[in-house]
Amino acid sequence: MQNNPAEALISCKKSFCGVFLMKNKTYNKKKMLIVFLGAGLILFSLVGRLVYLMIFEAEYYQKQAEALHEREREIKAARGEIVDANGVVLATNRTVCTISVIHSQIRDPERVIRELAAALDMEEETVRRKVEKVSSMERIKTNVEIETGDQIRELELEGVKVDEDYKRYYPYNELGSKVLGFTGGDNQGIVGLEVKYESYLKGQNGTILTTTDARGIELEGVAEDRIEPVAGHTLQISLDRNIQTYAQQMAEKVREEKQADKVGILIMNPQNGEIMAMVNVPEFNLNDPFTLNTEDGGARLSDEEKQEALNQMWRNGCINDTYEPGSTFKIITASACLEEGVVSLEDSFSCPGYRIVEDRKIRCHKVGGHGAETFVEGIQNSCNPVFIDIGLRLGTERFYKYFQQFGLMKTTGVDLPGEAGTIVHDPENVGQVELATMSFGQSFQITPIQLATTVSSLINGGRRVTPHLGVRVLDRDGKEMEEFTYPAQEGIVSAKTSETMRTLLESVVAVGSGKNAYVEGYRIGGKTATSQTLPRSANKYISSFIGFAPADEPQVIAMCVIYNPQGVYYGGTIAAPVIGNIFQNILPYLGIEKG
Repeated sequence: MQNNPAEALISCKKSFCGVFLMKNKTYNKKKMLIVFLGAGLILFSLVGRLVYLMIFEAEYYQKQAEALHEREREIKAARGEIVDANGVVLATNRTVCTISVIHSQIRDPERVIRELAAALDMEEETVRRKVEKVSSMERIKTNVEIETGDQIRELELEGVKVDEDYKRYYPYNELGSKVLGFTGGDNQGIVGLEVKYESYLKGQNGTILTTTDARGIELEGVAEDRIEPVAGHTLQISLDRNIQTYAQQMAEKVREEKQADKVGILIMNPQNGEIMAMVNVPEFNLNDPFTLNTEDGGARLSDEEKQEALNQMWRNGCINDTYEPGSTFKIITASACLEEGVVSLEDSFSCPGYRIVEDRKIRCHKVGGHGAETFVEGIQNSCNPVFIDIGLRLGTERFYKYFQQFGLMKTTGVDLPGEAGTIVHDPENVGQVELATMSFGQSFQITPIQLATTVSSLINGGRRVTPHLGVRVLDRDGKEMEEFTYPAQEGIVSAKTSETMRTLLESVVAVGSGKNAYVEGYRIGGKTATSQTLPRSANKYISSFIGFAPADEPQVIAMCVIYNPQGVYYGGTIAAPVIGNIFQNILPYLGIEKG
């Protein structure tokens, strides 16, 4: 027995430490076992994963490794041509070059920057940013002339690639610019037929595949893989270069003479809807579509203002813009009233120079009035009071019924982008005054293509055709691959009403307001119009004429719209002669005989 407290304390500590050490040794053995087992599991998993990757995923990772040492360059496909009705090429391609640099292959960056800047007429700083950018391939400039590309090749600059490409080329510059449209820097269609038929024209790009080492340097002696591009198909359209050229010349002439804002001319076949010409003067140069067709090219405009001006320049007024048609719409009102039986050719009217509807005095274009006249004379004279009377007889409900029946409440379906629809009051908002003015072509707006299409259905026997330009797709050898078809709707009006309208409209040209469109030896029908734009206080007018020939069996319908002419602005005086002149030249060309 220990009597010394200190010795007793020491003895207890030794006993406690002994027990603790024994337990700690046991704990460490367990811990080491757990660590060993864990390490074994990890090792086993790694071995299993390695086996899986080497056996089951070997092909995938081999491809990934190859991809690290392969560089792909695109070969642009030649875009398909656009040819006119006679096979004349309106849009084709020129060979150009794309200049690129591969950062890892450049040995003398200063020389590359200096030479490329000089050859490509670029600022050295602009070229430097591209050359010094760390990327697999950086494009310096596209659409480089082939001669310049050849000069750069001869310099043998390491890291510089010159690939042949295609640039869209339009042999006739401004001809049909707002119809054909153009392509962007990537040779993709932007507006017009170029974008509408993109899927046929674009072709399929090819590729060049080269092999590089770990530094990205192309290996000499290793064969490159090449997938050849597939050229786009040829689009044949109904536009006739000769007719388009002459119509465009006539539009430019009258625009200059009348100092008009713009002039539109549309020529089509009323029997099948094929468009022979579509003019929107001023046109623009398709080979330089981002330069404004103004004297200074928009030099003083901000970027936003210039873009807006470009958008306006590219607009196809024949399909994109609406206007109040004025008296040419009387063809439609007359057809509806004849079809519904609310007027006959023998009906008599009186025109004192105006008609009072409710509290509104609506004037005729002849201030002193036409006096007593028949319905036939009312059309020949383009008398507003006559059409107010028959429009009110028809009534709002039936007026809108024929708007629907004639197809005016929907777009024509022309194969060009951006067609505008008719702008018209809801029927419940149409009172007697609105109906009266709508009857002679005011208080609503339509597009020129809509008017021409609707009138076509009223003179061709009652069949509404779809106006169009696309005719067929050809392969590179000129063989037909696909012919386009377009819907037509029968029964728009009766054959009798259509025949009556042809006779009435022929008399308008023979003895009425459209006599300036008369061509000796040909039977021509048509209708004049002079409408005032909004606001009326601005005193701006739109003069127009729509005509067709031969009157007994129409093969061609033509329309001229002159926007804001200066001086004399009557459609019968300035627009009718334009169509008469066009008919005089194109009817013999189309093989339409006199008689």
